[in-house]
Amino acid sequence: MVMNVNWSKPSTTGFLQPAQNAKGGAEGGSQLAASYSRSIATGYEISDLNSPIGNCMPLAYIRIGTLVNCIECNPGQGAKLVRAAGTFAKIMKVQAPQCLVQLPSGVEKLIDYRCRATIGRVSNPNHGARKLRKAGQSRWLGRRPVVRGVAMNPVDHPHGGGEGRTKGGRPSVSPWGKPTKAGFRTGVKKHKK
Repeated sequence: MVMNVNWSKPSTTGFLQPAQNAKGGAEGGSQLAASYSRSIATGYEISDLNSPIGNCMPLAYIRIGTLVNCIECNPGQGAKLVRAAGTFAKIMKVQAPQCLVQLPSGVEKLIDYRCRATIGRVSNPNHGARKLRKAGQSRWLGRRPVVRGVAMNPVDHPHGGGEGRTKGGRPSVSPWGKPTKAGFRTGVKKHKK
């Protein structure tokens, strides 16, 4: 277990306090906690700064260069970034209010240092390299076939019909006639207050 929560004793100093080891001394990190000007999370204590793979803790307490996954965008929001199979991000720099993280795409993003992340990379890195042996295997995964509109009959799709291969003579549309390209918004309109 990484984080110890003691709700009965709120933090009086406003900083994270390192947990006490069996000998009664602090495991180091009090300098790190004291260097920040604001509290990361009231009532939390770090049990181990050199935590093993799979532990979840605030970005402020993860060493630079560590590979992480399942990163929050806002504190307490839940994991939003780096969740796909085999992916990982890298901690580049930690400064008081924010932390610089390199995402799998190579983009470097500033994230609040109170946001939590899981140490390590997501399992199953060969997920994208797996080949499906037959069409039925795709159906086992719940994926239905995708048929092009130009391959259908006119009764089934606006692009259908014609002798041979035809372009359709109109912009790309859905089976119900709604445009599908050029930024056409197909989502439900939100009511403004």
